[in-house]
Amino acid sequence: MPRESDRIAHPWGARTPYGPGRPWPVRVDSFLQPGMSAEHIERWVPTASLLHSNGDAMDIAVADGRIVGVRGRAGDRVNRGRLGPKDLFGWQANHATDRLTTPLVRDGGELVACDWDIAMARIVTAAKSLLGERGPGAIGFYTSGQLFLEEYYTLAVIARAGIGTNHLDGNTRLCTATAAEALKETFGCDGQPASYADVDHADVIALFGHNMAETQPVLWMRALDRLEGPEPPRLVCVDPRPTPAARCATVHLAPRAGTNVALLNALLHEIIRTDRIDRDYIDARTVGFDELAAQVATCTPAWAAGICDVPARKIEHAAEVLGEAERLLSTVLQGVYQSHQATAAAVQVNNLQLIRGMLGRPGCGVLQMNGQPTAENTRECGADGDLPGFRNWQNDRHVTDLAEIWNVEPTRIPHYAPPTPAMQIFRYAEQGSIRMLWISGTNPAVSLPDLARIRSILGQERLFTVVQDLFLTETAQLADVVLPAATWGEKTGTFTNADRTVHLSDKAVDPPGEARPDLDIFLDFARRMDFRDRDERPLIAWHDPESAFEAWKRCSEGRPCDYTGLTYDRLRGDSGIQWPCTAQAPDGTERLYTGGITWATPDACETYGRDLVTGAAVSETEYRALNPDGRAVLKAAEYLPPHEDTDDEYPLQLNTGRTLYHFHTRTKTGRVPQLNAAAPDVWVELSPSEASRHGLAEGDLVEVTSPRGSLRGRLRITGIRDGMVFVPFHYGYWDTPAGDQPGADGGGRAANETTVTDWDPASKQPLFKTAAARLTLIAPGDGAIAPAPTTGASAPVHPRTIPPTIGGPAAVAVHTTDVLEGGAR
Repeated sequence: MPRESDRIAHPWGARTPYGPGRPWPVRVDSFLQPGMSAEHIERWVPTASLLHSNGDAMDIAVADGRIVGVRGRAGDRVNRGRLGPKDLFGWQANHATDRLTTPLVRDGGELVACDWDIAMARIVTAAKSLLGERGPGAIGFYTSGQLFLEEYYTLAVIARAGIGTNHLDGNTRLCTATAAEALKETFGCDGQPASYADVDHADVIALFGHNMAETQPVLWMRALDRLEGPEPPRLVCVDPRPTPAARCATVHLAPRAGTNVALLNALLHEIIRTDRIDRDYIDARTVGFDELAAQVATCTPAWAAGICDVPARKIEHAAEVLGEAERLLSTVLQGVYQSHQATAAAVQVNNLQLIRGMLGRPGCGVLQMNGQPTAENTRECGADGDLPGFRNWQNDRHVTDLAEIWNVEPTRIPHYAPPTPAMQIFRYAEQGSIRMLWISGTNPAVSLPDLARIRSILGQERLFTVVQDLFLTETAQLADVVLPAATWGEKTGTFTNADRTVHLSDKAVDPPGEARPDLDIFLDFARRMDFRDRDERPLIAWHDPESAFEAWKRCSEGRPCDYTGLTYDRLRGDSGIQWPCTAQAPDGTERLYTGGITWATPDACETYGRDLVTGAAVSETEYRALNPDGRAVLKAAEYLPPHEDTDDEYPLQLNTGRTLYHFHTRTKTGRVPQLNAAAPDVWVELSPSEASRHGLAEGDLVEVTSPRGSLRGRLRITGIRDGMVFVPFHYGYWDTPAGDQPGADGGGRAANETTVTDWDPASKQPLFKTAAARLTLIAPGDGAIAPAPTTGASAPVHPRTIPPTIGGPAAVAVHTTDVLEGGAR
């Protein structure tokens, strides 16, 4: 019989245990609008999740022209039918009553409704004027991690070959830039080496700054099912908070923020010292081992303990578990990427896998995870500061190849310098060289660091800002033109998850009012701008999602992310398919580097690398001398102290991050009743010792202040490490009372009022986890509790005094477990 459960209170659902090397059993999850039953459903439309990077395949239920529910897809390789809370309930945001349904333009200081011709005419007039007066460098684009591949690729062609600007990046710069850079530094090219299926085989899973249970709940379900089955894997968890993974770990290391490189160097030291390395693999497939060994020679666990504030014996124990693994899978996410020495630390995780020879076999690999659902596509398509197809902007042959595909002169594609990263784009806007900024599908007025500065940039009269979104976000409220966009379920396109699995999302229903798919908006702009190739034909010849996908396939051909074996018809099958998918690999490729390192040769690589301290680009000559045969590079890194450390005035380390029930700035999830009720407002986490030291209690209203700004929230006392304060970053101001904005007296709500304008030198990713702060009591709680979930890392130290997070009848989902391939009921 189907079973029901409250999937807010029990976010990971029921267990289906399985052993190593066995297929993950099927469990199909579904949720329908209350009062809706199967016989009312007119059709099921295939799609996948657009609210996290796992890529869970699902089908949309449609009745009377509306989305009325979802179900997981049993045959999909990613989720085998399972859905997390955001998957199950997030579709309801499509029906929000405050969706944008008509374009808006600013007249007399106010945004007023208009038609598409008026809105697009303003954009085109501004673009043509700036191109004529100031050149292409006056125009910049800042896009999302939630559009579709076809939309990113079209935008990349518009920006690179139409406008001719170097200023195109995405908000994936905030979450996945370090993942890409770390893979490029080690393997010469982007592309995840491992697969989610490696969870089925690993005997040790190491999570470095990756709160898998809350950022990728379905992948955590897979890990939980292994942990409850025979021969469970051992976990090593590096995280300063008591995440669900940390509570299941054999070894949990909770270092001071900004010390990841010191900790990883100590782990490498111990593995090399105890000779738990694969010398044959190192000699055959890597360069740089001697330099790495010399760098970590003095990085003993005792040395690292003094920096990280982690007991040396625990570091030794973790190294022992990692060193004894026969099948080691490592995952990395924001605890590394958004912290000090981000790329250097992520590269050391790659080094750990390589010196152990743990690559290209079942259960052996590294997943430099993505934070957003289509982050992989921004990287492939060149919408995030790279050239499309993982081409090298420093390699003239790569630029010429791309120019041939687009039928333009190579000089038309800007490659005189690296593509401009997001933080530099906003700096140019601040300084006045960028005068037009087109923001699509993202909300920098909440998501970027040092929000007072960002608001001042977006509020400049000289900056013409276009915002393309679903709702009147904090950023849209500052725009000159607002374009209403269609979203998931209302348009067709493909997107690729963090283990290279491509899914097709078909249109299920019409968008509201006059909202248009992002692809249609970009195509309309290109037509009105009359972009032409060198034969005076339209630069962009495609006209719909499928023709755009076919154009992308040609661009990807022969590159690491080769899509040429994929079609829309194939992607309408039971499962997504992993790239590269070619005539030689028609069913896709589960793991990269099974037969050697394939894309690191000087002629093929996506980059020649960067200096991990300064960010300076390595020259082609230097790279050829280092790596003429195209092996993996073991790149050493010295630990350096964080730029902003604690002091008497700001004695706490500030950490920001996600919660299970929300995505990005809550633009969608904050409008979903079950998700919003589970985490309705910002909160502040502190350890029991720090709370006692500050004279604070659960539920107290406190203010967190940094040198840049402040925010207020109620206190939750958790098992977070001493000396640290945590704030979730999802909360902005769109759903607060009018006028309730941060001011001179404090009272802000957004975590990024406090974060620092600083970024990693190699990946250019902002450092959201290394600010210093102080905590002040504003008002006693008097019995109040923090609005923090009790299911994840924000679980209270004294749970009996806090009501558990529940969703009630409105959050009840159905799951069925089938006995397939040896699975258990």
